[in-house]
Amino acid sequence: INRASKYVYIFTPYLILDDFVRTALCNAAKRGVDVRIVKPGIPDKKMVFRLTRSNYAPLLKSGVKIYEYTPGFIHAKQFVADDKAAAVGTINLDYRSLYLHFENGCWFCGCQAVQDVREDFEALFPQCENVTPQYSGQRSLALRGVQCVFRLFSPLM
Repeated sequence: INRASKYVYIFTPYLILDDFVRTALCNAAKRGVDVRIVKPGIPDKKMVFRLTRSNYAPLLKSGVKIYEYTPGFIHAKQFVADDKAAAVGTINLDYRSLYLHFENGCWFCGCQAVQDVREDFEALFPQCENVTPQYSGQRSLALRGVQCVFRLFSPLM
């Protein structure tokens, strides 16, 4: 994320960000990198879904594009950047996955698999709904309060 110059695309079922990842995504978008995150539009865990959505506002304000996959639940965990590197595996963008669990993944660098991963993203974007910055203003005060409480417990989820 920090070294990308053109684009970073991410599939993740759970967008439970810590400050470091959130800052990296926001900074990348601010420096002109096309940062796109695709996550499920239909949740498997409602509480985690609400927590995930609580991360939208700061990302959208920084220029990160967020997409929700509308046909169903998507559980892919893929990353691709600048047609140079890609990763596919079990790595979620949450505290437990990044710091506590022993996740598995394949990292591709400088090979055809990187382009194949990018093509997966390009094929999926049309099936997604783009979350607009107006999302933040459409949330009720009660929902924003609940999401704030969820964020306090996000390292445990």
